[in-house]
Amino acid sequence: MAPRTNNRRRVTGSSGRRREGGESEPQRPNMSRRVFASAVLLLFVVMMCSSGGASNAVTSNSGNVQLPHTVDLFLPNQTLVVPEDGTSQGTPRDSFASPSLVSAGGVIAVFAEGRMETKYQGDQSSKPSSDVVAEYIDSAWNWFTHVGEVDKGTWRAHTVLGKAEGKGGLDVVLRPTTTMKGNKVFLLAGGFGELKESGRNWKWGKFELKLVVGDVTNPTGGKLSERIKWGPIRSPLNESTIAAHKVNLTEFVASGGSGVLMEEGTIVFPLMAKSGNETEDVYSMIIYSTDDGEKWSLSTGMSPAKCFNPRITEWKGSLLMIVDCENGQSVFESRDMGKTWTEAVGTLSGVWVKSRSGFRWDEGLRVDALITATIEGMKVMLYTQRGYASGEKEANALCLWVTDNNRTFHIGPLFGEDNVNETFSSNLLYSDGALHLLKERANEKGSAISLARLTDELKTINSVLSTWAQLDAFFSKSSTPTAGLVGFLSNTSSGGDTWIDEYRCVNASVTKAAKVKNGFKFKGPGSMAKWPVNSREDNRQYGFVNHRFTLVATVAIHQVAKGSTSLLGAGLDAPVSTNFIGLSYSVNKTWETVFDGKKTTSNTTWELGKEHQVALMLQDGNKGSVYVNGKIVGSPETITTLGALGHEITQFYFGGGEGDINSNLTVKNVFLYNRPLSVGELKMVRKSDDKKGNGGGKKGNGDGSMRGGVSRLLLLLGLGFCAFVALY
Repeated sequence: MAPRTNNRRRVTGSSGRRREGGESEPQRPNMSRRVFASAVLLLFVVMMCSSGGASNAVTSNSGNVQLPHTVDLFLPNQTLVVPEDGTSQGTPRDSFASPSLVSAGGVIAVFAEGRMETKYQGDQSSKPSSDVVAEYIDSAWNWFTHVGEVDKGTWRAHTVLGKAEGKGGLDVVLRPTTTMKGNKVFLLAGGFGELKESGRNWKWGKFELKLVVGDVTNPTGGKLSERIKWGPIRSPLNESTIAAHKVNLTEFVASGGSGVLMEEGTIVFPLMAKSGNETEDVYSMIIYSTDDGEKWSLSTGMSPAKCFNPRITEWKGSLLMIVDCENGQSVFESRDMGKTWTEAVGTLSGVWVKSRSGFRWDEGLRVDALITATIEGMKVMLYTQRGYASGEKEANALCLWVTDNNRTFHIGPLFGEDNVNETFSSNLLYSDGALHLLKERANEKGSAISLARLTDELKTINSVLSTWAQLDAFFSKSSTPTAGLVGFLSNTSSGGDTWIDEYRCVNASVTKAAKVKNGFKFKGPGSMAKWPVNSREDNRQYGFVNHRFTLVATVAIHQVAKGSTSLLGAGLDAPVSTNFIGLSYSVNKTWETVFDGKKTTSNTTWELGKEHQVALMLQDGNKGSVYVNGKIVGSPETITTLGALGHEITQFYFGGGEGDINSNLTVKNVFLYNRPLSVGELKMVRKSDDKKGNGGGKKGNGDGSMRGGVSRLLLLLGLGFCAFVALY
């Protein structure tokens, strides 16, 4: 699949063929080719090239009235933008880009870049420009009222930051980034202070950061356009602050999207900085204020060089920062307000994207929007990222995910793409019990910004989070460890070919197997189950399995096979499926462990018909272990890391393969953790199994360790997992 490059504005023709700029139009002078050549400006090329326009609204039935799920707020050459002082009727913009969304004081403020392209007349060309424009929405409006207000002929956008807004303004303003505190809205943007004409080209000046703060008020006239009173434009970083940094930094630009208000009150913005060295490296970092925006500090720490587009959020007192680097997308964590950044392997495991040997990583899989929210009393992160729509072979759909940093649930595609419309960037906002998505869409006519209220998606999120909380509470009462518990396969199935994850995140596919209580019986060749926990084509994002995990299951062997028979394992995405860590059983009734595809016979034996607790474990990416009944049966000193192999663990499998003619076994109650468990914790899992499943201490009675306890709990809670099946 060809990589999607979000850092460059593309236009898609009716044939679907992507082209850079316009093939039949004059060369745009808005950025010189020489400037494009530098590393930092490759990143900032989002500014002024032609981008796309509005798409058709999606509709749904609400009684007898059809309401759009999305409403267009900024339309190229249609939406009128008036100055902040309201002294004119307004002028349109050629395109809009870089959406940002914030809520404060009962007002939802929507921001975007409003761009004016270069116009030609003979040998003369007009100066290109862009400013930050805003529209204001009353938080109390329902969707019907909101749509009605936008459809009125009086709806206008307003300039907030640009050349016309007074001293300190910029000719070109880029990447509005917003956050709030109390009744104040903080807007950070970057841009060029001066454009100079050079022949038919315009040359940029130096990148600068600008900050403006708005106070949300309730004016006497009640005009929504007057609800935010903007203060003077100022530079948040002074020369002494920049000069004191350990790296010679010369230029700065905001990242776009959202800043963060920390729980303790610190205001944080992500940004990028260019070094003054010969290589002109670009770094991702933050600025922050501990005194409500009066003074701003530049973080002493930063990302590795050539890491762009930081998206930040707070998680349990730490800052998480997602960045796009040369070899992939990574997550960094800071516990000291940016003094140090540590690569947080396994954190937000779904967003990690690495390049394969000989290939550039697919930038289309970059995370776009990232926020933290408290929903159903649970702290979670929400993010948008490209994913696969049903039946599609390319990740063209804009998808929404929710995670508690353990489980990750794919809520589904929000918008697909076709040969006409394409989504470039998006921003999320959860406020006053509502979830909003602001997105930029593009086609050959220009680029537009639309707002969607994700009502149905939020209902799904509420339901899923409720399930997570109730299952965790149930397992806690049974002494089963819940820290890091990601998935659980037990008694719920669908159609005989799907083993439902009780946490509703990743289901397993079943082939030629019979359903039994709390699991499946696998008998004969080809009888098996596959759990695709890290298959991006299935929108499954548990990349932590490449670094650390524990897989625990209850198994029973009912027949001695004629040869070595596979029981369970972790499979790689190699052309021929390879067992990275696994467990088999031999004709001599001994266990056989598998590490890096190599099988070793253990001295430990298995008993026919007896239930055994088996566990596969990976730690630090290179320490594998296999346990049976809480005792280790195999653990080499080290194994080759998956990074060195150039592969990933994509699935866990249960049961025999095509060649296992005499295989006959049962697998029940499968737990997946995103961390290694201690021996004591493994015993606690087994202890809870024994209490609930094996009455009288009898073994091999065909009953599962939980013996329907989970199902009874969920029935009492009114969840009814039969209803859940419809969601998959």
